[in-house]
Amino acid sequence: MSGYNAVSARNTKNAPSNGLSSHSAAFSHYNNLSAQLPIDPKTGELVAGGIKAQAEQCFENIKAIVESINHVMSDIVRISVFVKDIQDVDAVDEVYKTYFPTYVPSRTTVAVADLPKGASVQIEALVSHGEGTIPNAPQAGDLIKLTNNTANAPTSPLSTQTVAFSHYNNLSAQLPIDPKTGRLVVGDVKEQTAQCLKNIKAILESIDVPFDDIVKINVFLTDLANVEAVNEVYSRFFPDSSIARAVAYVPARTTVQAAALPFGASVQIEAVVSHGDGTPPQAIEDRHGIVIWANNTENAPQDSLSTQTVAFSHYNHLSAQLPLDPQTGKLVAGGAKEQAEQCLKNIKAIVESIDHALEDVVKVNIYLKNIADIDAVDEAYKTFFPQGTPARRVVGVSALSEDALIQIDAVVSNAEGTPPKA
Repeated sequence: MSGYNAVSARNTKNAPSNGLSSHSAAFSHYNNLSAQLPIDPKTGELVAGGIKAQAEQCFENIKAIVESINHVMSDIVRISVFVKDIQDVDAVDEVYKTYFPTYVPSRTTVAVADLPKGASVQIEALVSHGEGTIPNAPQAGDLIKLTNNTANAPTSPLSTQTVAFSHYNNLSAQLPIDPKTGRLVVGDVKEQTAQCLKNIKAILESIDVPFDDIVKINVFLTDLANVEAVNEVYSRFFPDSSIARAVAYVPARTTVQAAALPFGASVQIEAVVSHGDGTPPQAIEDRHGIVIWANNTENAPQDSLSTQTVAFSHYNHLSAQLPLDPQTGKLVAGGAKEQAEQCLKNIKAIVESIDHALEDVVKVNIYLKNIADIDAVDEAYKTFFPQGTPARRVVGVSALSEDALIQIDAVVSNAEGTPPKA
């Protein structure tokens, strides 16, 4: 295969290691970092002190990883902050500002039910790769970050509404805030969902990108019982154009129950969007094949509101997989280990349906109803990822769809990810 690209997994002794994930899994123009806990790499234990000390250790670990791959903190395009207590966000922000004094990445902040090791905070980063760090001299290809904010969506001094690098726009998670008032919209979860999506649409319009160039949506709800109401509104926004309606295109999607959200919101929505030549027709770039490709297979559970995998440029973004048997549509029998195995079987089926292999997975996100199940989950996980190549995030949630014990989504390389056969 000409110009073959491989997943590059890297680790440093200056950040905590666990053998089940890489500190950074790079492919094409992005480094996908594992979520960092406030663990001192020298002792392997949680740092002493309160939330500020824990947040600082998380950022120190991220900084160590970023520097180990010859990048700098301003190459981070997205930060995701997970706290156990939403009231800790202000303290985390104090620390955050010291690491991003001028440039601020796009950002998502969520309170979750639990975190590994009894931590109070966990932070993850998505970092540019290749020509991300701007040297003194100009870069070949001028591959740099593009940041944008619009007054037509809520603004924050702590985050940029959208940060583009290479072929992706990474949007800050949108709360149901009216940009004119800076306050939550009046109404129930339907009104809040509509406002989140309106904010996303306004951001995309400000960068001349249509709504149907969204490849992945992450929905955070404080009450999973509201998912049907959210879906009712969601269906009014997707598909958004005649082209998308003709093929019934909907993005890949993950829905998560949050313990709490900023401003007391009931819903928050995050989007990953194509950049550059996402929307066909493409007069110039058609010959390069840079278009959105959506794919479903009968060998994994299907959902009319999400596509199993949406590819753009060098990445496939997978919808979250529940432990459902695709033949019966029901939860598999057994505990967390068996359910984890089924989630990963579903991911494997999707990956193989697009002519890739599990070795092409760069990031895995695991949502557990009981964080104590992590050891059982890891037993199953190791059989699918024996080398621990993908970066990884694990959070505890209080509820999952279908009353499942676990839900897993993934990001997979695209194009030349799978090595050619000998």
